Amino acid sequence: MNPVLENAKNHFKEKLGGDLRKMTVDEWKMDIYYKPAHSFATESKIIQLQQQGKTVEALVESILLKSLNPEGKKLFSPTDKMTLMNEVDPAVLLRIATELNSATSEYEAVEKN
Repeated sequence: MNPVLENAKNHFKEKLGGDLRKMTVDEWKMDIYYKPAHSFATESKIIQLQQQGKTVEALVESILLKSLNPEGKKLFSPTDKMTLMNEVDPAVLLRIATELNSATSEYEAVEKN
């Protein structure tokens, strides 16, 4: 394999393999765990929805894809999407999505300095 690609893959594995971050959601009486980085495969669905002007759906999709339990397993399944979009407090969802989506931005900002 190309040594540059091997180094790039190892770098990304280190980012993905790091400790989970935690945010407390008082309204739900629970903690949500998440990784500080995500692959383009994970981000592509979110980006596609944003480009289609489906901002709310993109935010919910980010929660579906990035919210984890303490063991690193997904908290939600795709079938939870409509419930989140229609039956859950939008302010709480926005706060969660902002935290989950800012993890990558914070990392990139630190990397640039």
